[in-house]
Amino acid sequence: MVAGAEVKAAPDSTSPADLAVDFEALLGQHSVLASNMMRSRFRGDDDFVQAANASLGRNTDDMTGLVGKLFGDATAAKFRPLWSEHVVMLFAYAGALADHDDTAKAKALAELTEYETRLAQFFSGASQGRLPMATALPLVVTHIEHLTGQADAYAAGDYTKADELFRMGFQHTYDLGLGLAKALLPPSDTAVLDEPVWRLRSQLGKLLAEHAVLIEDTTRAAVTRTPDFTASGQSMNANTSDIAAAVDTLFNAAAAKQFQQLWGTHVEALVAYAAATAAKDTAKQQMARDTLTKFQKDLAKFLSAATNGRATPAALEAALGEHDRMLMQHADLYAAKNYQSAHDIAYETYDHMFHLARTLADAFGSTVAAKLPKGGAATGFGGLAGHV
Repeated sequence: MVAGAEVKAAPDSTSPADLAVDFEALLGQHSVLASNMMRSRFRGDDDFVQAANASLGRNTDDMTGLVGKLFGDATAAKFRPLWSEHVVMLFAYAGALADHDDTAKAKALAELTEYETRLAQFFSGASQGRLPMATALPLVVTHIEHLTGQADAYAAGDYTKADELFRMGFQHTYDLGLGLAKALLPPSDTAVLDEPVWRLRSQLGKLLAEHAVLIEDTTRAAVTRTPDFTASGQSMNANTSDIAAAVDTLFNAAAAKQFQQLWGTHVEALVAYAAATAAKDTAKQQMARDTLTKFQKDLAKFLSAATNGRATPAALEAALGEHDRMLMQHADLYAAKNYQSAHDIAYETYDHMFHLARTLADAFGSTVAAKLPKGGAATGFGGLAGHV
């Protein structure tokens, strides 16, 4: 952990509900980290590539540990080389793109196709027949298509398409985690995954985690003034709209409008902080901090009222303050080209979103949570229900 992050780790748990959220979170995070690594290879950011690879390795370790909890050490030992090979092939594909080497690109794509079959076989076998190969393979294929597609678009300078595929890739792999959890966990353990509070926890985690990775992407672009800044901002706005749509569903349109105004201020202040950091403008940095401090108080008051006081303003303000502090620290570290520490704090920020989602879901309660449809706003809540 980055010095000063002071993020408390969640207690280790092997409950079905926690394992399922872990599966969703780690798969979604893998998609984000792989996309960032592939893009940085094309940009030629060797130091950033190295840091991104280290984070991918950490994610692979965490994924392997989760598979071990589910199926034991022997199964985890089979999973690790499969997953690691997948990452290596994505690295090779991005390198071929960067080198404009069509032969190497075709070779990497052929190896990825082989990998798709082997990984689908692994998950199908681990499910003891609950996840047929005919279902597993298209899900893995789609994951690869999102990653290679976003890399292709980014290399071609089509940043809007690249970011659309980036979001689709995150959302698909996150939802894939739920589908796999339902297939891989014993049937007696999966009933909890249909409970309203768990579904709300899962979907708030998805939206808030995506917010974190998108704001980090946008602030990196703001710091380096790269040409993908506008597309990154558009993706950030789309995520804000998705969170507001969830608030509308859970409460009402007036609450959603109030939330969107508050959240938009939050996003703008974080981007302003990143730009001020790049410009070494301490006065504007402080202005952004002051705006964020007010946002934390205002949103904490809003959320406390929404939970009928079950989540206190003080606790919520502290959680939101920690979130903003980590995002500002990420911008500071990235601007200083301390890429490894920037990745470390980004990893912790991602995890922190799931702690916040759990707190909010529990505080909203089952009555509010039951308003969340089993389908989803824009991305499909529980989007694999038709597959598994």
